[in-house]
Amino acid sequence: MESKYSAEMMKHLEKQREILMDSYRSMSHELHRLQVEEEMLMRKFYEVMSAQGVIKENENGEYASNNNQKEKSGDLVCEPSNQSAM
Repeated sequence: MESKYSAEMMKHLEKQREILMDSYRSMSHELHRLQVEEEMLMRKFYEVMSAQGVIKENENGEYASNNNQKEKSGDLVCEPSNQSAM
């Protein structure tokens, strides 16, 4: 390859590398922001569930739903509604 084209190719590759690094930093920042947001939402969800009495911590440090079934702290429990369909 001629040196003229080599220099142009090198400039092009360097520019592409900078663009990729900027994209990587941007995506990494967005991922971190979303992880923090997820943690905040999970904490708020836990507070709401605890306030409603759905989640109670027993003396063993395990969590149990209001129907006395022991659940792992990371499990999401969906219970059927007591309201009948109209």
